[in-house]
Amino acid sequence: MISATQIRKGMILIYKDQPHRVLEFQHRSPGKGPAFVRVRLRNLLTGASSEHRFSSGESVERAVLDQQEMEFLYKESSLYHFMNTENFEQFPIEKELLGEFKKYLKEGFKVQVEFFEGQPIGVEMPSFVELKVVETEPELKGATASNSPKPATLETGVVIQVPAFICPGEIVRVDPSEGRYLERAKS
Repeated sequence: MISATQIRKGMILIYKDQPHRVLEFQHRSPGKGPAFVRVRLRNLLTGASSEHRFSSGESVERAVLDQQEMEFLYKESSLYHFMNTENFEQFPIEKELLGEFKKYLKEGFKVQVEFFEGQPIGVEMPSFVELKVVETEPELKGATASNSPKPATLETGVVIQVPAFICPGEIVRVDPSEGRYLERAKS
């Protein structure tokens, strides 16, 4: 159990006997009345979002998750199939549970899959992924990192902004949580 004032974005809490991810939180101390924490939660089993208000003295249960390294195999309709790298067991995961991370998945990527009571409920992506640029405007002569960025389509189909000196065929590092270019990958 943790105090409501310890709630942070990304935490997984047990609320109404089901796991919920904290999407947003706000600590409030109004002039009159007690302090409280307002949170926006997403139910990890149903995908439904809701808002709740906890008093600052209230205790909430933090979920205990099991994490397993898994390899992304393939996408089929709305299911993304992963394989446990230790015992080769395969699990399908609904695209809603992957959120924005699904745009950065390619076959062979290894990720941490979060399990709650034996059921996969989410994926923790690495801090960066390396993806190939498949389409972008031609390189501009004399372009530097300080010039304005240009759109680039990556091998997974996602479009991000990259510096003007990036060319098709190059491998770039991307932060999947923010969808932004970090740097060229070392060859």
